[in-house]
Amino acid sequence: MEGYDAPLEGAQEENLNPDDLDAGKGESNSVEEETRRIFDLYKNKRYDWEIQAREDQEYRLGRQWTVEQEKTLKSRGQAPIVVNRIHPAVETAKALLTSNRPLFKVSPREDSDTRVANVLNNLLTYMYDISDGRTEVRKAVDDYYVCGLGYLMVYQNGQADGGKGEVMFRSVDPFDVYVDPNSRDRFFDDAENIIVSRIFTKAQAKKLYPLYANAIDSASGGEYTTDQIVTGNTDNTGLKFPGDETTLEADTYVRGYERYYKIREVAYRIHEKWSGKELRLTQKEYEAYLNEEVGTLGDQVFEGEKIEQKKEELGGKRDQLLKGAADQIDGEIEKAASEMEVQYMEKEKELQEMVDLGEVLPERMEHDLSNLREQIDKQVKDAYNQALESAGQVQNIPNVEMKVKAGLIKEGLIEAIPITITKVKMCVVVGETYVFGRVLPSSKYPIVPICNLHTRTPYPMSDVRMVKGLQDYINKTRSLIIAHATTSTNMKVLVPAGSVDMVEFEQKWAQPGVGIEVDFDMGQPVVASPVPLPNELYQNETTAKSDIDHQLGLYDLMMGNSQSAPQTYKATISLDEFGQRKIKSKLADIEAGLVILAKVAIPLMQELYQMEKVFRIVNPNNSMSEYAINKRLYDDKTKEIQVFNDITVGAYDVVYVSGSTLPSNRYAELEFYMEAYKAGLIDKQEVLKKTEVFDMEGVLQRTDVIAQLQQQLKAATEQLKKLSGDMQTLTRENVHLKQKVEVEKFKTSLDSVENKAKAAGTLFDHRLKDQMGLVEKEVRDAAKQASKPPSASNGAAKRK
Repeated sequence: MEGYDAPLEGAQEENLNPDDLDAGKGESNSVEEETRRIFDLYKNKRYDWEIQAREDQEYRLGRQWTVEQEKTLKSRGQAPIVVNRIHPAVETAKALLTSNRPLFKVSPREDSDTRVANVLNNLLTYMYDISDGRTEVRKAVDDYYVCGLGYLMVYQNGQADGGKGEVMFRSVDPFDVYVDPNSRDRFFDDAENIIVSRIFTKAQAKKLYPLYANAIDSASGGEYTTDQIVTGNTDNTGLKFPGDETTLEADTYVRGYERYYKIREVAYRIHEKWSGKELRLTQKEYEAYLNEEVGTLGDQVFEGEKIEQKKEELGGKRDQLLKGAADQIDGEIEKAASEMEVQYMEKEKELQEMVDLGEVLPERMEHDLSNLREQIDKQVKDAYNQALESAGQVQNIPNVEMKVKAGLIKEGLIEAIPITITKVKMCVVVGETYVFGRVLPSSKYPIVPICNLHTRTPYPMSDVRMVKGLQDYINKTRSLIIAHATTSTNMKVLVPAGSVDMVEFEQKWAQPGVGIEVDFDMGQPVVASPVPLPNELYQNETTAKSDIDHQLGLYDLMMGNSQSAPQTYKATISLDEFGQRKIKSKLADIEAGLVILAKVAIPLMQELYQMEKVFRIVNPNNSMSEYAINKRLYDDKTKEIQVFNDITVGAYDVVYVSGSTLPSNRYAELEFYMEAYKAGLIDKQEVLKKTEVFDMEGVLQRTDVIAQLQQQLKAATEQLKKLSGDMQTLTRENVHLKQKVEVEKFKTSLDSVENKAKAAGTLFDHRLKDQMGLVEKEVRDAAKQASKPPSASNGAAKRK
């Protein structure tokens, strides 16, 4: 019973009902009588097993000779020596099976709970850490090997975490657990009752159950029965077990009982068609569920804050319609009426001017103004009617109708199917007083057995019981060898009667260089020496030790015997891996129990951790991870408070990562990861996880900085190369440009010379043409002069 705490205040309100916990009401009288009757029955049925299991414990701890055997050996002159081979073998097996922290894999029943399942993985690791899990599992494994049965129990510790409570587990002494003898299941799931009982003082009981101190004070002790188990083996080591100590007269001792049994409860499976949710409610939860109010709007159903949000939305629509109609009447209609009135006055003035000028008759003016007035009045009236019609649409906006969920079940929007579920109920009885009882949220017993050689009874056999004969053989062989050695070193002499003075002979026999008077007439003394022991006897002892190791699944190499190791490194690793295959059969028993432990722990966590909680776990590489559960966050989009990592809902399956507790060769594992890293299959962070580097995060941060600087240097080098290339390109382009400029200048000079040459040629042509023209004129004039008659020319000359 050690380690159990009372139910947490505020954590399970239905389980803390005073009607259920009051020792003087309801079923309390029958429960405590029935519990004591069942305890006496179960204790008598397991008498043979507990004698054998206690003897197994004594064998493991060195108490291996009975009183009769010890007397017989001493009478023969042999020492009742113990060569304890069982203890180191059990310790080696414990070390192998509990080398590392167990790993669990929680998988959700629905895909939406994947993130929460990952948090539950780490929450189980957190439970292992705060419970000092390695120590508790080692105790259970020790009981598994020695007694054939180890126990781990899950419980809610109300005093942990400053009174907030924690789900923890611990080992239980198998002699304190009494199981239904008719159970056949390996984990006692079919047991009608499981009782945890031990004797303690009332002061101890009040520390275990501080909420029920008054009930414990009033408890009567009843008939006192001891838990001492007597096997008949001799005690030369001062070995003590629970129950061996005598009681203290100043204290009042009582026997406490924690009885666990399964009950059938009526529950209801609920399916909400509008949301698709499926719920499983107890009778009290179902009655409260029926009275819950929801809002309905046609086929739509609203719950919680969504009801007020929908009401506000519909009210806003009504207000918007009414405001729009009022704005239309006060604004647009009156403005339009004023505009049309001004138009009417302008038309009236225009027609009046036309009447004054005689262009229009007064009757026409009155007729047109009357028609215009009718049109204006009609338009204003139609606008008012349209605005009023819009305001009347407010009546068409429906209201949210409030209903209880019992009405929705009648309407068919909720399906409610009654079912029966199995729950475990715990009752605590101290002495003859019923203290309290509560219903646990799990269908499995919180006390998880780990059976070794299961015989389909609650009384499995242990490996120690299987090798006790070998241990006796080793002890007897070693005692015989020592007795032979003693005899060999103490020579026996057969002397004829009367040949020597026996007193003088015995005094001087062990003294060197001393003469002893002997009468050989009576016969010659004879030295009697023992027959040498055969070498096979020594070999048999070694074989027996090896057989014990093999029975427990151990080999010399696994215990560090270098003589059994091969010559090569790879062969040693392979042989070590193959050697663990036999002990994995034992590991499978322990892993199965740890899976049940996790499955029981999850509903206890869901029941206890209702508020926001932050927890931290230390990773194998000494880094720390932080997680938060039931964290409430406000969603700006939906205007709702949502729960992040809500573990209080959902169903989950648990799988154990097989072999996670076995030892591993660190160097071989690191070599494997390094090869994978070199091949680019993993990153350096995964490699560092397999090392013993304490500051992994610091190393990663520094290596990241170095990598960043290397990348920056590489980028700067590339940039420098690029700029150098660009500079060379620009230099070449600059030379080319200069050459091009020079060519262009030369081309310009040539063009100037060419232009001047062309201009000179053109000018020469023009001058040549002018001279040719003058010559042609002179020629023409000369030709004309030559063509005239001479007389005429002479007469003219004379007249001149």
